[in-house]
Amino acid sequence: MASRLCVALALLAALRVDAAEVSGVRLDDKATVESRELVLNGAGLRTRFRIISVYVLGLYLPEKKNDAAAVLQLPGPKRALIHMMRDVSAEQFTEAMLDGLRPNVSEAEYKALEPRLKQLMDVIAEAKEAKKGMTIAIDWTGSATQLAFNGAPVGKPIPGEDLYRALLRIWLGDNPVQDDLKKALLGG
Repeated sequence: MASRLCVALALLAALRVDAAEVSGVRLDDKATVESRELVLNGAGLRTRFRIISVYVLGLYLPEKKNDAAAVLQLPGPKRALIHMMRDVSAEQFTEAMLDGLRPNVSEAEYKALEPRLKQLMDVIAEAKEAKKGMTIAIDWTGSATQLAFNGAPVGKPIPGEDLYRALLRIWLGDNPVQDDLKKALLGG
């Protein structure tokens, strides 16, 4: 009996875990952007008022990093994958993104980003709503920011790595939207 238990435990230990789970949302350990395999760096739950679950966010990178500055400077494709936990209007979603971005960029940076942010917000507005269960991938392809809703690319790619870095600063900047989410995305 004891030997069967030992064998069962050894088999369980040998099984590879293929996903992380946050608040009931399973996130794959790997993702592919522009034929480049990325690894899940970290994942966490975005809440409002500490009690309302808004979304689960997974950060996929070419290699694991635990320092926000290193993540922002890391070359190559990246993915921020949002799993919606509640229905949110496109207007609420874009306002929240801008509210998270503004304290993490200078006024000059914001002015330079404004036309491309408008492009991004227009793509989100076309969806009308981010519904519970929906996934929103914000990818850096290596040459542009590309959105995908439920795995399907939407809108035109938006050039400029400065835009993608600014978007990542919503969660990883000096003034992140949620400190414990930043920590979770950095593998903490």
